[in-house]
Amino acid sequence: MLKTIGDTLDKTCLLGLSYFNSKGELLKQTMLAGKVITVDKELGITVQLIMHNDANTQSQSANFILPTNLSCWFNAPKGEFHTSQANNKIVNPDYLVTWDIHQTKNSQNPQNSEQQWWQWQPRTESPQIG
Repeated sequence: MLKTIGDTLDKTCLLGLSYFNSKGELLKQTMLAGKVITVDKELGITVQLIMHNDANTQSQSANFILPTNLSCWFNAPKGEFHTSQANNKIVNPDYLVTWDIHQTKNSQNPQNSEQQWWQWQPRTESPQIG
């Protein structure tokens, strides 16, 4: 069991993210995978995502920052897991991490309609695999 965010450093994880609009309707679900490369109490847990190119070789990847709440980090079962992106997979990750991400409001400024606000809620029930 994880006790501090430092315990996640250098661990691999499969991220299950569910996005909801402000009415609570599911917009999309995404599976990402990566390795924790930095942790910071204020900035969050940074995961370097696993990305593969068309030749199925690992390529330079993006970083994804998670909130520091550890209640949604669960030990992963052994196995091969595929992400939402073609040809991306992770074998025997250390953790399964699940978040619900809710749109809370649109921008107050109609001229800047791209501004959105999101609230992250950890899924504290162990994910069901299979």
